[in-house]
Amino acid sequence: MIRTLGRHFRESLKSLGRNAWMTFASVSAVTVTLILVGVFLTIMLNLNNFAVNIEDDVEIRVHIDVTADEKEQNQLRERIENIDKVDSVIFSPKEKELENLIESFGEEGQSFGLFEQNNPLNDVFVVKTDNPRDTIQIAKQIEDFDNAYKVRYGQDEVEKLFNAVEIARNIGIGLIIGLVFTAMFLISNTIKITIFARRREIEIMKLVGATNWFIRWPFFIEGLILGILGSIIPIAIVIASYKYVYEWAAPRVSGSFIELLPSSPFVFQVSAILLLIGALIGVWGSLMSVRKFLRV
Repeated sequence: MIRTLGRHFRESLKSLGRNAWMTFASVSAVTVTLILVGVFLTIMLNLNNFAVNIEDDVEIRVHIDVTADEKEQNQLRERIENIDKVDSVIFSPKEKELENLIESFGEEGQSFGLFEQNNPLNDVFVVKTDNPRDTIQIAKQIEDFDNAYKVRYGQDEVEKLFNAVEIARNIGIGLIIGLVFTAMFLISNTIKITIFARRREIEIMKLVGATNWFIRWPFFIEGLILGILGSIIPIAIVIASYKYVYEWAAPRVSGSFIELLPSSPFVFQVSAILLLIGALIGVWGSLMSVRKFLRV
């Protein structure tokens, strides 16, 4: 078995050497495709991270009716906590709300200090959901509760955010899938040319009793090597460029939700994905190409 496997490797390497230009074309096709896949994958994963950070900041602010006493406030809190998919309910007194309002306006907010003796704001329950996408549904449910004076969750902004995130994710996934299939098509056609030149050899091997997998193995290994070779340059580009971008951008966006994923282990995870995609592209392209010539 080991001797047979060694024979398959030798045949694969000989084929790659004999068809140097076709090998170069196949590797180039995989390289260009994986560079694009790496770029889109890096952007998409960071966009997903941005979206998660934004979604984590989505909250429901339930303004409590000023006429509600302590007992009624506790009843409202219990009803909110009993809603499925509610993660937490935090009470924010109106004094804290006024402090937050003053801080949000900076120096101009100092004028609101006049209201400290006669605070017109409401006490608030800050509600977080298990899944930010349940925010709209739960907010509408809370609106019908007694002593819930006003429920705010940034309705228009939240809906636009979720729609934008979904569109960005779908576009990214669609582009990556399209690029991968393009690479599969290119490498399949490239390898098909090399196989066409050896069609007589394949026919003879079939006629003398060689199994389909005995014939496939050299092409399987050949495609695997082409895919791996084609992924080396994209991996190097992704590692070098992302580390540079991260070191440049990280200090400038620190503290905001627009935070890049840390370069380690992110670049190694992306590299592993690119290596896997490259190998799969090569193997799939080879197997699809040789299939036609096995029908003798």
